[in-house]
Amino acid sequence: MNHRARKRFGQNFLSDPNIIRKIIDTIAPQPGQNVVEIGPGLGAMTAPLQERLGHLSVVEIDRDLIAKLHERYTPEQITVHEGDALKFDFATLGEDLRVVGNLPYNISTPLLFHLASFAEQVRDMTFMLQKEVVMRMVAEPGSSDYGRLSVMLQYRFRMGRMFDVPPGAFRPVPKVMSSIVRLVPRPADALTAINEQTLSRVVAAAFGQRRKTLRNTLREFIDDAGLEALGIDPGVRAERLAVADYVRIANAVSA
Repeated sequence: MNHRARKRFGQNFLSDPNIIRKIIDTIAPQPGQNVVEIGPGLGAMTAPLQERLGHLSVVEIDRDLIAKLHERYTPEQITVHEGDALKFDFATLGEDLRVVGNLPYNISTPLLFHLASFAEQVRDMTFMLQKEVVMRMVAEPGSSDYGRLSVMLQYRFRMGRMFDVPPGAFRPVPKVMSSIVRLVPRPADALTAINEQTLSRVVAAAFGQRRKTLRNTLREFIDDAGLEALGIDPGVRAERLAVADYVRIANAVSA
């Protein structure tokens, strides 16, 4: 399939058959499962997914690629949703949804936040992303990779980095290493934030100026005495706190 990769869509197409097989085996799709692929591109993962599932949904923004998908597959094999994954309502695809894809690296962070809002409908998500982003997603408190993305995604999901994918597995060859990551929504009873928007605002403020202490970054939310009452030192920086600490701060603010 001849197609010139488009920079504005962040297109790098997977072309290594061994890597493709390894990704599909990691996803382990079963016939009849409700699966959606984001950005099928030239169909490297689409074909083996469709073969194992019978039917697959895809979300694609590139009209040339959409036309090629319609040529190659019947509506019984693939349902093509035309448009931007960042604006797509994944709730329309139903329950027990499995989300997969080689995500465009230029929109990966906002797309992950968008997908997190549909976690209640999702069974799991398996993505290929820039390794640097995956390291931030799974980072532990105290590390330089740990930040807003780590806290907000770890609140909502259990996550694991599965394996790395070298640049040579793609055409055109990107300048970065990639990784496969799996996200499984945490059960509803584990989500103890009174107000998730408050949690999001607290975390964004805490990491907004990484060099400053919580005393400074969170002063509009909570004072030193409030932090100390929660057993949190106001003199530490954002990356020292665990996800549960941020939930406790947000709940104190909400209360």
